[in-house]
Amino acid sequence: MTALLRYQADLLLRSQRWLPPVLLYAAFLGVGVQSGQPVLDSLGYTAAGLLPVAAWLVRICVTGEPSAARACVAAARGPVRAHLACLLTALLAAVLLGLAAAVAVTLISDPASNDHQVHVSRLVAAAAGLPAALTCALLGTAVGALTNRPVLHSTGRAVPAMLLGALLALVPAGSPAQAAVGGLVSGSQTGRAPVPLLPLAGAALLTAAVFAATGRLTARRSP
Repeated sequence: MTALLRYQADLLLRSQRWLPPVLLYAAFLGVGVQSGQPVLDSLGYTAAGLLPVAAWLVRICVTGEPSAARACVAAARGPVRAHLACLLTALLAAVLLGLAAAVAVTLISDPASNDHQVHVSRLVAAAAGLPAALTCALLGTAVGALTNRPVLHSTGRAVPAMLLGALLALVPAGSPAQAAVGGLVSGSQTGRAPVPLLPLAGAALLTAAVFAATGRLTARRSP
């Protein structure tokens, strides 16, 4: 699996197809996060924006190989392991991007509640913001896995489904992403930063189930 991850990471980096989602995420943060804003609000905004980016990175990874190369890798290592390597590469890329963004936002934001009356330690804020970013990265990867190959092959269906899936993973009550982001926004009102461990655990379990299901589908549809 290590060799497959290196191979997929190399494909991702060399293709430069990661530039559009990363630049869009940077622009999203540049517009919505300003120096001196309350740290917990900014971290919630940062985590929320990561979810569709993670889904986009999955699409890049699962569609980045030519068909012949994909068939060769599947024959050599097995279709399930080859597909799992794509998903894990996208997840790792999203996690690294989210962690870097969360650290940067924590450093430039005001360590205070949204009324600037209650002090919020940067370490405490980071302890809440980093798991929230990880939660959104996990759910975004799950959305990408469910809306791309091998579930959906047509671009005309996959892209709208991916956008809709990202919205549904982030907005409705009960979503781990909504709980993690909402906890940061609510915590900014009181100056208390809840660590979203339950949303993170829920996102991890859901993503693992999606990976397993798409892996079985990959094996079934492989020649």
